[in-house]
Amino acid sequence: MKSSVQIFRGIESLFGTRDENIRLLESELNLRTRLLDGESLEIEGDEPQVRRAERILEDYVSLVKEGHTFSNGDLNSYMRVVTADPNVSLRRLVESGKSRAFGKKVLAPKTVNQRRYVDAIEHHDLTFGIGPAGTGKTYLAVAMAVSALLNKRVSRIVLTRPAVEAGEHLGFLPGTLQEKVDPYLRPLYDALFDMVESERVEKLVERNIIEIAPLAFMRGRTLNDCFIILDEAQNTTVEQMKMILTRQGFNSKMVVTGDQTQIDLPSGKRSGLLNAAEVLKDIEGIAFVKFDEKDVVRHVLVQRIVKAYDRYNEITGAGRQLALKLANDSQQETAPEPPLNTAVEIPEFTSIT
Repeated sequence: MKSSVQIFRGIESLFGTRDENIRLLESELNLRTRLLDGESLEIEGDEPQVRRAERILEDYVSLVKEGHTFSNGDLNSYMRVVTADPNVSLRRLVESGKSRAFGKKVLAPKTVNQRRYVDAIEHHDLTFGIGPAGTGKTYLAVAMAVSALLNKRVSRIVLTRPAVEAGEHLGFLPGTLQEKVDPYLRPLYDALFDMVESERVEKLVERNIIEIAPLAFMRGRTLNDCFIILDEAQNTTVEQMKMILTRQGFNSKMVVTGDQTQIDLPSGKRSGLLNAAEVLKDIEGIAFVKFDEKDVVRHVLVQRIVKAYDRYNEITGAGRQLALKLANDSQQETAPEPPLNTAVEIPEFTSIT
């Protein structure tokens, strides 16, 4: 199939340095393109892929007409996302990257995966954000929840996480039940206070418009007209994950965040997050956004630390398995058989009188 799209302006940025953007479009969608008269781009290939390319190019033309300017690196990043995921449009991806007000904070997604994450939360009722620390999974989810509440798209925010200690045993904590669980929920409070005045947060918590509670408190509930965030989901069990996912009611959104490299469950316990990623990967209406070390937006050292740990775990994991295998093989090959008859000579001792 052949088709052509009129490109009135921005032809240079569309093609990119050494035509890298248009070559990416061709290779990812298995197309051939040809520039006609300097104003239209002819596309040739299978019909579904040609239709996808048409939508991408039409979005590009309309965005340029509206005054949007693309740097070469940005457009190439956008192209990689929209050609890989047919459910993401170029317009939605670009608009999700604009600065927006979330309460008292004005934020803009800083990486392509953060843009995909914000876009997925806006257009899906259930979104999983999975990746290392510092990628903005929880922070952006709280920002989207605050935005939905302030714009009256939901009537409540429910923030929850499992009360699992990160490798430390804190013993019996003094105080009321709320005072006991508050330390586990402090990161959620921190994100809220960053976007909404502390006095207002306290009033909303008192009126139960914002509810911050451990995961165990969610059993048996139906959460209608809510924005629900499950944080630290890697520390849920399979049963807990199924329980919280089935709490979602009408006119509700849920965001599940977690880092598969920081599981603090007892050994032998399967992480509910890893299980859900396998069980739900093909379910329509559920979005999975994977972050990596390139999405870390904390101190530059955090990005390097995450990458170093990933590399170390790969090397030591493989090395340990190889060492165990070699050790077992050598024991089987070289271990001497015990002698059938062994005589032990006992020396005589002169008694002391």
